[in-house]
Amino acid sequence: MSQGHHLAYRSGQPLSVVADYVVVGTGAGGSMAALILARAGYQVAMVEAGPWREAKDYPETMLGVMRDVFPDWGANVAVGNSILPIVQGRLVGGGTVINSAIMVRTPDDVLVEWQRDHGLGDLFSHDAVGRVQDEIERELSVEDSKVDAGAHFGRSSQMLLEALQGREMEAHPMRRNVKGCQGSARCLQGCRHGAKQSTQLNWIPEVLERGGTVLSCAPVSRVELKSGRAVGVIGRFVHPQTRVKGAHFAVEARRGVILAASATGTGPLLEASGVRSPALGQYWRAHPGAGVIGVYPDVVDMYKGATQGTASIHHRKDLGLKLESLTLPLELVAGRTGGAGRQLTGRLADIRHQAMWISAVRAEAVGRVKRGLFGAPSVYYRPTQRDLERLRKGVSLLARAHFDQGARSVRPGVVGLPFELGPDQLHLLQQAPLHNRAWTWVLSHLFGGAVIGDDPRRAVVGTDLQVYGVRDLHVVCAAALPTTLGVNPQHTIMAVAWLMAERLANQDRSGYT
Repeated sequence: MSQGHHLAYRSGQPLSVVADYVVVGTGAGGSMAALILARAGYQVAMVEAGPWREAKDYPETMLGVMRDVFPDWGANVAVGNSILPIVQGRLVGGGTVINSAIMVRTPDDVLVEWQRDHGLGDLFSHDAVGRVQDEIERELSVEDSKVDAGAHFGRSSQMLLEALQGREMEAHPMRRNVKGCQGSARCLQGCRHGAKQSTQLNWIPEVLERGGTVLSCAPVSRVELKSGRAVGVIGRFVHPQTRVKGAHFAVEARRGVILAASATGTGPLLEASGVRSPALGQYWRAHPGAGVIGVYPDVVDMYKGATQGTASIHHRKDLGLKLESLTLPLELVAGRTGGAGRQLTGRLADIRHQAMWISAVRAEAVGRVKRGLFGAPSVYYRPTQRDLERLRKGVSLLARAHFDQGARSVRPGVVGLPFELGPDQLHLLQQAPLHNRAWTWVLSHLFGGAVIGDDPRRAVVGTDLQVYGVRDLHVVCAAALPTTLGVNPQHTIMAVAWLMAERLANQDRSGYT
């Protein structure tokens, strides 16, 4: 077995690489597909727009995270009748570096929906998905968060668990892919302890050990198509700090091109490559969410413990809600708090007494993504009135839970409401304005833009795993998921990528063109 190569930013002469498969993107989907193909004996090249950063080099501050980890300083947004921030990572490992390590198995009702409405039963059956998710959990050390771990679980998560169970609602410690979690509440900045099992710690190094190649700081500008077949990708290195453009690169793919550039990146890349489909960029979905901060008489110290430790899917089916604990970095809490100068510092003086819990909505809104100015993705997304009603319901449930746990006030972050509400003002939150601009919410858990299905009028990728009309071009990231899930998608993305790559690897080599 020959050792592969990591090729980072460079200037000067153009770079050429040849592989069996080229995988664009190194997050949950891309790294999973690359690993399965490498294990099957194929030579794989992975191409990542962002840099490769070691755990010890993750930024200490959110300013550094926005500079080094988020695309375009975190300026990615969706527009509709409001502006909604989009949370994504741009570095080797992708979103697995900055998520909260949450691993939730694909719900059976989602698989039934995919089979019934999208013709995907043969691809993603209950048994097939369960088989690979068992193996993924073994490889990534997935385990339940330990409530009795004290500070490693966190008092904020413990309080939410007790509050929901006290109301006889389903609530549970999250399952997370961690090994030796220190409870430093730094998941969103990247785990400097190396405890979170993000893909650049395990799967991508294995691809290299098996002779693969990784290009970092290497945004792909186009998939090269020849005679209706994907034959490689081209792009140009970009310096991770100065953004100065470097050498051009080209990666030739003998067997195929696999796109895993995310729900915001894959659709626009296909568009830039000349792919035409009525479904391209359509069916873009998300789990928009918002939180409420509780302020307690006693110290909570939400910065001690897992970034996210408790979740509830009690209302996943009837209201489309998932409730979670969340520790936001102090800088983001300050931005959400509002005010300036003495007012802002006064509002943050009790930060150790605060706990933040969030409500994510399995929204019915459907948006679209396309290639915008200068090649950046342009997302249109507008939550529906019903989505807003459910969000308000979820945040109100959490506010009540805060008061159940003894909070003296809650901070809803809703325009038109007082900055703080007491227990006797909960009705104001329950009657909060139903307009997107009134809520402090963000878009995470992104789906679609190049979905898979059996109808080329509604899908970009067919059940033969190829982009309609283009041979040997595949999509394995969240862009291919035809619906939302109502739960965190990392585990599902990995399983879908594994099964799709496994199908490719198992094809008769002599008959594959």
